[in-house]
Amino acid sequence: MMLARNRFIFLVVVAAVLAIVSLSAQFLHLIPVAPVSDERPLGKSRKRVNPVPHTEPPEPDPIYEAHAYCNTPSRTELAWEGHSPAGYKLLSVQVMIRHGDRYPLYAIPKTKRPTIDCTLVPSRRPSHPQLAAFISHMTHAGRGRWDSVLGSLPRFPTHHACEMGELTQTGVVQHLRNGEILRTVYIKRHKLLPADWSSWQLYVESTGKSRTLQSGLALLYGLLPEFDWTKLVLRHQWSTLFCGSSCDCPIRNQYLEEEQRRQYKLRVADTLLDRTYVDMARTVGVPTRQLRAANPIDSLLCHFCHNLTFPCTAQGCLTMEQFAVIKRQQMEDERDRQQRGLYLRYALLAAHPFLNRTAARMLRVADGRQEELFALFSAHDVTMAPVLSAHSV
Repeated sequence: MMLARNRFIFLVVVAAVLAIVSLSAQFLHLIPVAPVSDERPLGKSRKRVNPVPHTEPPEPDPIYEAHAYCNTPSRTELAWEGHSPAGYKLLSVQVMIRHGDRYPLYAIPKTKRPTIDCTLVPSRRPSHPQLAAFISHMTHAGRGRWDSVLGSLPRFPTHHACEMGELTQTGVVQHLRNGEILRTVYIKRHKLLPADWSSWQLYVESTGKSRTLQSGLALLYGLLPEFDWTKLVLRHQWSTLFCGSSCDCPIRNQYLEEEQRRQYKLRVADTLLDRTYVDMARTVGVPTRQLRAANPIDSLLCHFCHNLTFPCTAQGCLTMEQFAVIKRQQMEDERDRQQRGLYLRYALLAAHPFLNRTAARMLRVADGRQEELFALFSAHDVTMAPVLSAHSV
């Protein structure tokens, strides 16, 4: 269907690395660029200092990719957000985000969990000028209208010792900055929402995890500082695929099983990866199978992104070289996945309900019917991956 010349509808998707990507290939990408000092403090320190690369290496580099994944808030790089062909007008924006930086979901057996404080402290880095105001505003969340599942969740992280999967201060700051960027483009430049916006003009939906809800609230606050809680309706999405009432799809599950078999075959054929897991298991003193099941890359990424030394035992420490081997295999898996195309078949079916619902909303706006002008969906990696893959991103 062709839209009228003066109607430009823009679908924005935020990728797993928190890049904001649209269907028209406009994007925003945040990567760590601020150099970190190599000077070591006197005395013993558990802090590891990682030099941050400034330019992309000529060949795929696992450590560079890990830095990009960390997405530590530093300098923002803008691209084509809000740009449109001459004669077109922006009518609505649909945003899907992956939650911000979180504490690991898995623990490496017989090692100390990473020591991270998940309370929000504006004076602690990384921070944001609006962080203190965000914390204060969240204390009035009871004025909003909440689906029951979301209403019982905390509005921001509060534990001094992070719980498994809890959003960190870095994660909150990431989305405050994303919201601030979207505010500059869509509120200030395009005047998408009026100052006296109404409830029907804003749509917010989140899964039932505190990290997704809190990430969505952080982005929303960056977009609309001091927003009116009484106008806000927060809706719960029970499925991580955001498929609503259209989740039953046996062939989709079959494609996913085929993709998982491809992943497994690629991993078992990687002898360097296997030797690395054997060495790591020997270091921590557990069977190799148990270490693999603990998904150690999840915890190691947390250590890496927060500049913490990797876990140690009496037998030694896990190393950067071992970390790089696992990251390298993940990069090879991604290349093989794109070449084989098995995941794409799954992704097209997995993303279809959400994209179909989004397209219907956009068409209603194009037809001039009363519809949300800004829709925000706060989700997970497993949500973003099929949506992006379905658009060849």
